[in-house]
Amino acid sequence: MSTLQRARNRLRHHPLIVDGALAAAVLACMVIGSFAEPNGRHGTSWGTHNMPDPLSLFLTALAAAALVLRRRSPMRVLAATGALSTVEFVIGDPRAPVAMSAAVALYTVASTTDRPTTWRVGLLTMTVLTAVAMLAGPLPWYAQENLGIFAWTGMAAAAGDAVRSRRAFVHAIRERAERAERTREEEARRRVAEERLRIARDLHDVVAHHIALVNVQAGVAAHVMDKRPDQAKEALAHVREASRSALNELRATVGLLRQSGDPEAPTEPAPGLHRLEELVGTFRSAGLPVEVARTDQGTALPAAVDLAAYRVIQEALTNVRKHAGQDAKAEVSVVRVGPDVEITVLDDGPGDDTAARREESGGHGLLGMRERVTALGGTCTAGPRYGGGFRVHAILPVKSGAQSGTQSAAPARTGPTNTTPTNTAATHPAPEGNPA
Repeated sequence: MSTLQRARNRLRHHPLIVDGALAAAVLACMVIGSFAEPNGRHGTSWGTHNMPDPLSLFLTALAAAALVLRRRSPMRVLAATGALSTVEFVIGDPRAPVAMSAAVALYTVASTTDRPTTWRVGLLTMTVLTAVAMLAGPLPWYAQENLGIFAWTGMAAAAGDAVRSRRAFVHAIRERAERAERTREEEARRRVAEERLRIARDLHDVVAHHIALVNVQAGVAAHVMDKRPDQAKEALAHVREASRSALNELRATVGLLRQSGDPEAPTEPAPGLHRLEELVGTFRSAGLPVEVARTDQGTALPAAVDLAAYRVIQEALTNVRKHAGQDAKAEVSVVRVGPDVEITVLDDGPGDDTAARREESGGHGLLGMRERVTALGGTCTAGPRYGGGFRVHAILPVKSGAQSGTQSAAPARTGPTNTTPTNTAATHPAPEGNPA
């Protein structure tokens, strides 16, 4: 910090010293001005022979002393200096410029109040002082000294108003900058929270899906290890494949958290409905018969919608595998209905305690599905079916403007394409008493 800046800060914290110095400077100017004779024989003359009377000097000193309090009571100081100027005009020496103190006081009022107040007080001060000088003063009403009073008080009011306007402008700019900085910080915190929530949902979907499959296949391997080692080896191979897929998806998700200096994150694209058959195949390998019906071929979904649809199906099938029982079957349908894509996952598991168990054990998964779909402007419902089983239904809006043309270019289809899987539940039976 420079010496000048330190001096300004020190004076800003001690305004009385500044006002005292200003009052002394104004007193010096008024005293020096009182020794001038503007209407002399040879023009303006200076000298001790032009010394004003003691009353004028006394009024000058009182007016200068009043300026010391100009910041604390600007209106009272203006009234005091105006009254002293009026007395000087009427009974004092017209050469004593006591009105200079009134001009300084008027500047202070204009710089510390609003514009309407400045106009009212300024016009009143200018009118009263000028009228008293013209009507009651010893000089002719047209004397330049009388007109000078009007000019000096008017300029003081205008200068004070300009200073006040500039201060208000600077304060508004500073406040706007601080508000913008707070808004940026709040927006950054909000985005961080949303990103953490999204990553948490992705991690839950990945871990819940693959760990459920690993659990099922490990149970199958343990059940048939002694009697059918070939099936045990096949189940262990599925465990290995599921764990590899889980690691790859976890690496891709956690890679989003890396900084710029960290090693390069994987560039594998996010999963979507183009990998639906691969996803369904993992569940079929785990012994869950799944039928798929799709009428959305040719529909290009936005990346967020495509990922949400995939995650909803993944979570719903994971819940079927975990809670619907060993003999349950699942049906998946993906249908394009107008501007939306509807995802439905049904199962025929036992209906007595399915909903309660899923809400208790898989409540976070259902909540994650709803949050993911709602964030895209869609709706998601989940609940037991009449007669047994469970139903998950999600409606996702297709917001991209390019889908309509893509869909119209696709060939018309007369009905859904059904993919009937081979029921591998008989080939890979789950061990009895081992919960999924």
